[in-house]
Amino acid sequence: MNRTGSNASRLPVTVLIPSFNEEKNIHACLESVTWADEILIVDSFSTDRTLDIAREFPVRILQHEYINSAEQKNWAIPQAKHEWVLIVDCDERVSPELKEEIQVLLRGNPQREGYWIRRSNFLFGQPVTHSGWGHDRVLRLFRRDKGRYRKKRVHAQIELNDTGELNACMVHYSIDSMSQWITKIDRYSTWKSQDKLEAGFRVPMLQSLIRPEVRFFNEYVIRGGFLDGYAGFLIAAMSAISEFLMSTKVLTARQRSRKG
Repeated sequence: MNRTGSNASRLPVTVLIPSFNEEKNIHACLESVTWADEILIVDSFSTDRTLDIAREFPVRILQHEYINSAEQKNWAIPQAKHEWVLIVDCDERVSPELKEEIQVLLRGNPQREGYWIRRSNFLFGQPVTHSGWGHDRVLRLFRRDKGRYRKKRVHAQIELNDTGELNACMVHYSIDSMSQWITKIDRYSTWKSQDKLEAGFRVPMLQSLIRPEVRFFNEYVIRGGFLDGYAGFLIAAMSAISEFLMSTKVLTARQRSRKG
């Protein structure tokens, strides 16, 4: 796959893309990684046109039942053909600058086992530069046999100590509608509450009322969300809602366990 010219003189890389019902995103995502030596899609049995669109590209497709993001990726990573793996979600794009930086890195002798990549985040198609999103970074380029995700349902990261950081950004179109955002918050707050329960986390009733306000203040004021205008207000408000849902789901689960 595209192993000609400058690609042949560098270490090969597998781009790993997890997918489920991503027909709106998959084409643009794949277009941004056609330079890779292997594109491996690990699909959670999509029911829309995701895989039909994906097959327009030179990809390898595996299907695996989804439990959570960390487990899905940990299952998929060993399936990669090449030593170096770059994980790209369907709502992300590898910018030309990031592509070039990765290729330059892999033409040399990478000194680290993994590399952090900054993300340029968009909300409803508009860039967000504050609200905590402006400093977003993810560990996505790493040696296949070294990197694994922490066993955590939400916002798990690869556990590696020997890491560096790239300069170029990955573009992230995280939310494109309020309905999508609400669904995502409901799902993520459920998973986060399960992680918290397993860790023995306790949320007193009063604390469940205070935590959302603290979260809003942190996102909107401390992290400069007000500088993002209405987008910053929305991010702070939805973060507060997410915090409230997580807290009440923990409380509800504990109440049920006591009655049981």
